[in-house]
Amino acid sequence: MTKMDYEDIVATIDGPVLTLTINRASSGNKLRAQTCLELTDALQRLRLDPALRAAVLTGAGDKFFCIGGEHEPLKGLDQSQVLPIIDLYQAIDTTMKPVVAAVNGFAVGGGNVLHTVCDLTIAGENAVFRQVGPMVGSFDAGYGTWYLEDTIGRKRAKEMWYLNRKYDAAQALAMGLVNEVVPKDDLLEAAHEVAAEIASRSPMAIAGLKAAFSGRHNGVAGQARLAHDQLLTLYLGTEEAHETGAAFAERRAPDPSRFWS
Repeated sequence: MTKMDYEDIVATIDGPVLTLTINRASSGNKLRAQTCLELTDALQRLRLDPALRAAVLTGAGDKFFCIGGEHEPLKGLDQSQVLPIIDLYQAIDTTMKPVVAAVNGFAVGGGNVLHTVCDLTIAGENAVFRQVGPMVGSFDAGYGTWYLEDTIGRKRAKEMWYLNRKYDAAQALAMGLVNEVVPKDDLLEAAHEVAAEIASRSPMAIAGLKAAFSGRHNGVAGQARLAHDQLLTLYLGTEEAHETGAAFAERRAPDPSRFWS
């Protein structure tokens, strides 16, 4: 098992699966700027490393998955004080490799959005899900609403945001917020098994499916990522790409029998 060096997270590699653990249990595994930047960096490594095929995202300890963002008081329009959490959500959503959330406790506010943006969610029996924005003068008018509505439906999503109730793991499973509930002591093993099972599938097919599922929300950025990470990666290994490239270098017409027959 290989480890990467970070301050706020623990990143380990086991075969084709990257496991990312938010390592701030004493702070409820809140996302501060450093946490977001490190998670985004690790997800970039996932995207670029062909040996990695899927990831598991979880929190340290057995009480908190993530209870949202740790914001500094804003002073004017200083953008350096804005939590780079949207970059993190986007990194998860546009990475052509699935990310499985292993919810090991409270997933509140930005933590609930975080697991919702992931491709699949495995919850421990002790997991609790909640949105508290209107109670604390905050809201998420992007990933936290659109993707939540896609996941559990319009009425349930509005219920979560407007009423700020707590939902246990069984309730979350019943409403489709999570894919599976397992004993808390089995959570990481179960999530890793799911990620490893996905990793055994065709990576190009999985990438195409992920792009299709998220395509209507990602616009030109999502289409560009698909073209770069999937289509070009596949295409550059074909006989057509080799022949046309060679023909250009040799100042001749390409031989159509090499790829059009």
